[in-house]
Amino acid sequence: MGILNNYLDKFINKKVAVVGAGISNTPLIDILLTAGIETTVRDRNIREQLGEAAVRFEKNGAKLILGENYLDDIYEDIIFRTPGLMPTNPEIIKAVGKGTELTSEIEAFFDICPCKIIAITGSDGKTTTTSIIAELLKNEGKTVHIGGNIGTPLLCDVDGIHPDDIAVIELSSFQLITMKKSPDIAVVTNLSPNHLDVHSDMDEYINAKRNIYLYQEKTDRAVFNLDNEITCEYAKTAPAGEILFFSRREKVKNGVYLENGTIFESKNGNETEIMQAEDILIPGIHNVENYLASFTAVSGIVSHDMMRSTAKTFPGVEHRIELVRELHGVKYYNDSIASSPSRAIAGIRALDMQMTEYSPENDTTGNNENRRKIILIAGGKDKGIPFDEFGAEVAARVKTLVLTGAAVNQIHEAVLKTSGDKKSNHDTNKYEPEIILCDDFNDAVQTASKQAATGDIVLLSPACTSFDKFKNFEERGKTFKDIVNGLV
Repeated sequence: MGILNNYLDKFINKKVAVVGAGISNTPLIDILLTAGIETTVRDRNIREQLGEAAVRFEKNGAKLILGENYLDDIYEDIIFRTPGLMPTNPEIIKAVGKGTELTSEIEAFFDICPCKIIAITGSDGKTTTTSIIAELLKNEGKTVHIGGNIGTPLLCDVDGIHPDDIAVIELSSFQLITMKKSPDIAVVTNLSPNHLDVHSDMDEYINAKRNIYLYQEKTDRAVFNLDNEITCEYAKTAPAGEILFFSRREKVKNGVYLENGTIFESKNGNETEIMQAEDILIPGIHNVENYLASFTAVSGIVSHDMMRSTAKTFPGVEHRIELVRELHGVKYYNDSIASSPSRAIAGIRALDMQMTEYSPENDTTGNNENRRKIILIAGGKDKGIPFDEFGAEVAARVKTLVLTGAAVNQIHEAVLKTSGDKKSNHDTNKYEPEIILCDDFNDAVQTASKQAATGDIVLLSPACTSFDKFKNFEERGKTFKDIVNGLV
């Protein structure tokens, strides 16, 4: 009998609710029904929105509770929640108070996974870091399973995972908030305000992320960003036996760091050069940080030679400063993943510095306008995070700002405020990008294209979520690519 069947045995004679019939939970629903377990599917969507899946679930014996009241009187013995359902939901609190067990697909996988798990979280960079770690391990000859917030749900495939394999898992705060088990290797890329439209406050967000390392043991490894105040605080309470750091600002005693453009590993007092940061294929200092985190995570598992060759050839991940095409001398980049101001700032800086070593702070020409090359498309649904810093970045580095979506007014005001502040300080340079507002996303892309001249860059880096107009950032990014690829 396989690992999965042994796990499913605990649900015999139990009533199970699966809340959310999305990508991560659909395979789970199917295996529960196949095993003959009494299963209720609860989803906010109505039957027509679930489509064929609703028919299949019912045919295989599921009870469906759909629509706005899908959580009313939730009574089942075990609830598998979708990551988007917070444990602070009143109906969930009531059910747990009566003895219901609350879990999730990813928590179940952690409970029964037969191989080593490397898990990555953070406010920014976690998907790219996850992908880099997986690529490093695969190139080293390891069998790798990618899951969590990216990849495919792994619980249903657990019987095909062998003890010598490695699972590389990206974890969001929504997944971590109820976790009671930590991975063998935990990586925290950074922490900054994020998802404050969902979390009750910043403390809840920080505490949710903490679960990635909180349940580690002395045989485990934890990797933290030395340049980030919150992750440094994490390190003080980490129970892992091996605590490693990465930094692009200072040397570390144990871990990986950047110094004068060179990446070094420091271990037990010995320092070894790994590579030159400029040889990393994907652009941006934030991607240098992602490699620092990744190299630290796989230290002792992946050779320095393989680290170098991977960094020089790995093209990155879709929707993350992805070069879509070059047309009439204009490059179009898709950074749809940038759903927070800090992530969008990283994208702007990456391409700004790729074009020129210019920064507003060291400009001595008295006219930075001739250096502006970025036509930025931004906007969407905000996360409750201020746009002040983003507005300053746009004012300093962007040639034309094309805004669309629900948060256009907040972003517009943040950019204008920065421009006003600069003027009040008697700055002689012109810190005022042209700002164009568009109701329609397609119109925004077309407008950006018309504004661009040879040598310019059109960058989609929204600083907002996509939920005002799209299902997710992937759909937004693919729509952008479709429009761009249709330009003539």
